[in-house]
Amino acid sequence: MLGKLEQPEIEALLSRQVIGRLGCHAQGTTYIVPVNYVYKNGVIYAHSGPGKKIEMMRKNPKVCFEVDDIKNIFSWKSVIAWGTFEEITDIAEQEQTMQLLIHRVMPLVEHATDHPSHGITANEYDIGDKIDLIVYKIRIDKVTGRFEHH
Repeated sequence: MLGKLEQPEIEALLSRQVIGRLGCHAQGTTYIVPVNYVYKNGVIYAHSGPGKKIEMMRKNPKVCFEVDDIKNIFSWKSVIAWGTFEEITDIAEQEQTMQLLIHRVMPLVEHATDHPSHGITANEYDIGDKIDLIVYKIRIDKVTGRFEHH
């Protein structure tokens, strides 16, 4: 059976997942990339180093975001959200966002020191000043969800 997810199921799926696919479009090019994220109160929070997706979102802040939970080809849930990219420049908000990300992602990391390049590590001194982290949020304007199960 195919169907639409109701808002509580959409919220649950967005809250439960930790990796989503971010789609952005600028100057005739579309780019989709997986990102670690945290969802809270209608907002997706994430971070990145400088690169293609940040450049594109700065040019065109309208983005699309997708998450799914696939058990098999006939049992899955998927959410697609459309929203607006906003770079977080306030230091306090950046710190709060990084704390949200660290608390959400760290339990899924095999070794606490494995990912300092992402700014997500058990020891802040592992990060140093090796990377210029860009912290951002996506304010969701519209969201849809679908499912299939037998």
